[in-house]
Amino acid sequence: MGFWYLLLLLIGIVFIIVGLMKKGVSAAVKVVILLFVFGVLFIVISVFMFLPGSDEIVAELLKLDW
Repeated sequence: MGFWYLLLLLIGIVFIIVGLMKKGVSAAVKVVILLFVFGVLFIVISVFMFLPGSDEIVAELLKLDW
């Protein structure tokens, strides 16, 4: 499972880098903002999932019974 969280983290970092590199392009402002938002979201989710006890929190939110 840690592999997928790391993959989310790396994808988020790539999205932010791509979004920051295209900041001068006025025609693609929506795409840049979308990449930046998705990048931050992926990074936050992956860092949260790396924390100990996050599986219980997600299971409680999704009402999963172990």
